[in-house]
Formats: sequence, C-alpha cells, structure tokens
Amino acid sequence: GFIVGSAFREGGRFLGPLEPGRLEAFMKVWRRLREWSEFAPEGPPGNLPVSIEEARTRLAELVGVHAEDRPQQGDYASAVSHAFLPRDEAGAPNVVLAEAGTGVGKTLGYIAPASLWAERNDGTVWISTYTRNLQRQIDSELSRLHPDPAVRARKVVIRKGRENYLCLLNYEDAVAGLRGRPQDAVGLGLMARWTSATRDGDLGGDFPAWLVDLAGVRNTVALADRRGECIYSACAHYHKCFVEKTVRRARRADIVVANHALVLAQTASGGMDDGQVPTRLVFDEGHHLFDAADSAFSACLSGQEGAELRRWLLGPEEGRKTRARGLQRRIEDVAALDERIGEFVDAILQAAHALPGPGWNQRLAGGNPRGDAERFLAEVRQQVYARARDARSPYDLETETDNPVPGLLEAARGLGDSLRHLIQPMRALAERLMVVLDENASDLDTPTRNRIESVSRGLRRRAEGELDAWRAMLDALAEGTPEEFVDWFSVGRTQGRDVDVAMHRHWIDPMLPFAHSVIEPAHGVVITSATLRDGTGDPETDWQSAEERTGAAYLEHPPFRALLASPFDYAAHTRVLVVTDVRKDDMAQVAAAYRELFLAARGGALGLFTAISRLRAVHERIASALEDEGLPLLAQHVDRMDTGSLVEIFRAEERSCLLGTDAVRDGVDVPGRSLRLIVFDRVPWPRPSILHRARRKKFTRSRYDDLITRLRLKQAYGRLVRRATDCGVFVMLDPMMPSRLAGAFPDDVEIRRVGLAEAVSITRDFLTPPDAG
Repeated sequence: GFIVGSAFREGGRFLGPLEPGRLEAFMKVWRRLREWSEFAPEGPPGNLPVSIEEARTRLAELVGVHAEDRPQQGDYASAVSHAFLPRDEAGAPNVVLAEAGTGVGKTLGYIAPASLWAERNDGTVWISTYTRNLQRQIDSELSRLHPDPAVRARKVVIRKGRENYLCLLNYEDAVAGLRGRPQDAVGLGLMARWTSATRDGDLGGDFPAWLVDLAGVRNTVALADRRGECIYSACAHYHKCFVEKTVRRARRADIVVANHALVLAQTASGGMDDGQVPTRLVFDEGHHLFDAADSAFSACLSGQEGAELRRWLLGPEEGRKTRARGLQRRIEDVAALDERIGEFVDAILQAAHALPGPGWNQRLAGGNPRGDAERFLAEVRQQVYARARDARSPYDLETETDNPVPGLLEAARGLGDSLRHLIQPMRALAERLMVVLDENASDLDTPTRNRIESVSRGLRRRAEGELDAWRAMLDALAEGTPEEFVDWFSVGRTQGRDVDVAMHRHWIDPMLPFAHSVIEPAHGVVITSATLRDGTGDPETDWQSAEERTGAAYLEHPPFRALLASPFDYAAHTRVLVVTDVRKDDMAQVAAAYRELFLAARGGALGLFTAISRLRAVHERIASALEDEGLPLLAQHVDRMDTGSLVEIFRAEERSCLLGTDAVRDGVDVPGRSLRLIVFDRVPWPRPSILHRARRKKFTRSRYDDLITRLRLKQAYGRLVRRATDCGVFVMLDPMMPSRLAGAFPDDVEIRRVGLAEAVSITRDFLTPPDAG
C-alpha cells in the first residue's frame, strides 16, 4: 500500500505514502466519478442543405490561414457536400463515393460539411471508421472545430462496442479481491489513477498501452465487459457507467465517431442503442466495408455461440462463481407486475437446456454429447474430420455441408425443433415486457424502464437475428442452401486442439443487405477512401468495382462519384522493386532478404507476411542480427503485446522494425522516417476457402482475385508516403508477381524487377539522408 500510494498525485498534489485506510478510499475511484443525467428525447433533425460554397468556407476556417494550399481538399469538401442535401425520395439517399489519394485531407474535407449540417439541423452525423488509429486521428482533427476541450466533449463523442470500456463493477470486484492477491495492488492503483482522469473510460482511447505490460491483462483490459455480463440498471454503478454515459452523450452530440462494426450491427438491427437511426453517415476507410458487412450479416451456429446464449439465459451453472445473471434474475422484480412473464421465463429456461452446456467441447471430443445442440455439433465434427483435406493440420478445418454423414440430418431436425421451442417464448416475453412497460408507464422509474427495454430488445435480437438464422441454416441441410448464401462446416483449432465446432452462413455478396438495411434508410451517405477503385486501367470498370464493393451498385439511383488525386510526387519519393532471385519457399533465403533490406534501410521497416508460421520463422532467424546493429525487431504473434501497442512503439522508435500480417497492414499509420520500407514475403492472394470459392464464381474468378490483391497492395503502398516530405521503398520478394497487378501503384511509378543485391543497394542509396555520414 505504501509503494502504490506514493506513486500518485491527486489534483496536482503529491499524495505521499498512504495508510491502508487512505489507500482503500483511493482505490474506490467509482465514488468520485460524476453521474450521467437523462434529458428529454431529441426531435428529428431538420433538412436544411449545405451548399458547396458554405462547405468550402467552413473548410477554410478549419485549416487556418497559414495552412499549405491544397486545392484538392476544397474540391473534395465540395463533392461530399452533396450527401448533406435533403433527399427527394424515400429510400433514395444522396450517396457520394469519393476516392481521395493520400494527402488530399479527407478528414477535414468531410468534417466541414458534416459539422455545418449538424449545427444547422440540430442533428447528429455519424462518422464510421475501420481502425482505432483513424478514430483517434479524427478526434484529433476535431480539435480544430472545437478547440475548447469542454465544448468538444459535449459536441463530439467517440463510440465503440461495450467490450472496449472499463466496467466499474469488474474493477470493484478486482479491488475487493486485493486481500487475497496483494500483488495486484500496484496495477489496480494505476488503474484507479487512470479511471479518475480518463475522458470516457475507453481502454483503446486515452488508455496507456504500456500499462498492460506493467500491470498485466487481468488488471487492465480484461476489466472490460467482454462476455456480455452487463446487468444494466441492476448494477450499483449504472449511473456512473462509462458506456451508458457515452450512449447518452452521443444522442445529443453533433458528431459521433464510431467504427464500422458498431454502426453496421446496430443500424442493421433497427437503430442504435436507443432505437434511433442516423440520417447522415460518413464511412471513412470505405474499402473495408465489404469485410465489415461480411461479418455483420453472417451467422454462425457454433459451440461457443450456443454456450454463450445458454449462459445469457440461464446464468452461471454447476456452482461457477461469477456475477453474471441469467434472464430470471435480470427481470425478477418486473415479473411481479405480470404473472405471464414468469410463465414465459420458465418456458425459455427449460428450452435453453438444449444448447451446449459447460464442458461441451470435452464431451464432443470424447464422443459423449449431451443435448440436441451437442449431438448436432458432434455430427458436424465427424463430417469435417472425415472430409477435410488434411485432418491432422494444426489449423482450422472446413468442409461443405453437401451429402451429410448418416445421423446429421436427424440431429439437425432435433435441434431445429428445440430452437423453435426456445424462439416462441422468447418472442412472447419480448412482446409482453413492452406491454408491461406501457401499462405501468406512470409507476416505473427510469432505470427500470431502461432495463425492461434492454431485455426486450436483447430477446428480439437473439430470437430474430440469431436463432431464426440458425433454424434456417438447419432447414437448408435438407432443402438446399438459398442461392444468395454459402454454408459450410468448420472445426476451429488452436495449437492442434479443437476450440470450436460450427456451421457458418455468409452472404455471397454482403453488400446487398448492407445497401438495403444501412444505406437506403439514410438520407445522405459518404463512402470514402484512398483505395475505393480497382486498378484495371479502365476507368468505368474501376468505378464499377467501387460500387460493387460499397453496395452502391444495388441502389436505385446512381451515386455521385468524386476522384481526387494525391498531391504527392510518388515517382520521385518512392521506389517499387520486385526481387527476382529469392526463392519464396526457402525460408533461409527469405529471412536473409529481410535481414539485408532492413539493415540497408537502417530501420523504419515493415515486413508483411501471408502466414504466421513464415513470420515466426523469419523473426527467429533475423532478430539477433538486427539487434546487434541497434535495430529492435518487433513482431506480431511473437511479442506479447496487442497490435496497437506494437505500432505505437514502431512509430516512436525510428530505427525499429516490425513484422506483421494483415492486421498490421491495415492498422499502421506512421508518417515520417519511422516507416520508410515495406517488404512483402509474397503476393497477398486471397486465402482459398469455401467462401472465397463461392465469391469467385459470382464475381468472375481471376478478376475477383486480382481485385482483392491489387487493393491489398495499394493499401500497403499508400502507407509509405503520408506527408509531402516522406520517402519510401516497396519491395515484393515474390518473383512470380504478375504484371497485371501493377495497377496497384500510381501510373508514373516504375516497377523494377531486380536481384536481391541490387534491391539492397537501391534501398540503401534511396533512403540514406543526404547529410548522413
């Protein structure tokens, strides 16, 4: 206690050593947090337009008189302002597809008309991103609009999923356990200090990533609600909850900065947390929308998902110690208001026992399933192992659902009947709860009303969005999969051990439901990125691919297209090299190439891999050699840090190097000399899978593969030059890279095919500063 207490200051004053009593009070930081307040519901926004001239004027105010002249940025702001005009027809939003090269200044370009529209119409614009890095960047740019932090906190809100925020009840439980684990005192004390100073409790926002390494995962990021255990108004901290506070602030904000996963999941289910649907949306990093929609509109009937639903309904089983509450405990006080509620709850709890129970995975592996869901999953597991190409592979296995093994169809029918017996009372209870809410409107306090609405919404979402999809998938095993979907079975594996068994369903084109459930209800939508279009060389074909990958192709009215070229001189500031004499299947040669290229660049190098095993093999071979030269080597899937922390260290240490996979390629935003070399181990073709095979068939085989690969290369290459003074080298170690992929790079950039020795020499000469000794 003495050590922890002496590490803190409070209100700028050094706390000094804390006695046990003072330390305990300091740890109970929730007592010092402010409560949120309820306000009257917001009315619908107005429909006043934002003109091109007004958007340009607001942009000029944001960039300031001393900013460099960027005419492309003004043109961009003019283009996206079309999305902030009143729509003329229901279901026909004003949609803008805007591809703007790096350096155009997209963020301020769309903030200008968005902020004007929000102020003028008392409405909220939702800006959606794919990566946390861009969320932070947008938040930073918004300080130009609202320099006063207090005003910005009121008008701008960052929204993420519930699992990203510190749960005060989890933190209280951890503090209560200090007597048994006194070694946790330092970490929890630091968490208390952060909790008292944080803007919004976001463990991915102003939370210092280094604290995870210092205090451990369990006492930091694991204190979020990652298992859906929130008990809402039954929680003692409900009125101070960071999530609830953020949700309420977002209702009254001018601009909400969210992420694709949250926006798609909530908009597709009929609205945000309060049932409202934003009328104006900006999707930055629009090239990721296809993947985000693919995840949002998919269904997965698995052991893990089924067990999670069972736990949500039944609560903890078999004496497990947890604060999680089942359905009965969450609404036990409400049940006293209507006797039918209890009847529906009893029926739900009885039917929920058909779902996978604790220990389901061990029972499946041992051939001893229990209940309808486990019996079905056992048959799925058998079919996967019987038909997978290599059943001994340490990686995930998958197979088609066709020609099911004996017993699988019977098990599917049994599970389908059980799910029907679960869905019916869940729907009935959801409806009954809303009746109770109406009949007792004058007597229920606000927290109880919120809890009833939350439980009802959760029941409907799970019954209609999850269980209905599961039943349809089961029916398709006998009747055939509808042509717009692809179904398959899988066994998830980690280190050669089964961790999940599942049946999957994905839309072959997820942009169809995205267009109808997200774009069409809106009034105005901006979809923007530096890499929206393909690089085939034919302008119309490239725009068509952009419309297909964003859902605009399914709209009745065509979108407004805008193309703004980057102001950077890529031919002068970059080099693109394809190494022709390194065998990509010889890890010794590949590792040697990485080592020599990284040494030639003197750090600031990013190595990208298509397989984790190859990344680890290269790391093992080159780490010590780079370290000897003063070049620290960071590596995803090797270092025990999250990707965000690795990128932050890479950004801060100009001579460091980083190895990573797709997540690093998509998340890295490191301007300056901290990123001056990118090396791919091989062409990043899409991974063959049942889902990919179905999409190739729909989108024209080789064209689909080329499109995805060009976009990946284009996105990675675009990371090299983020400012006018940046320089960088892009190296592909795969001599089999076809020339048709050249469209991933600017037209005036020469792609040179060279040997490794020449590539090392070019890299060294091009990246050595003129004043280097």
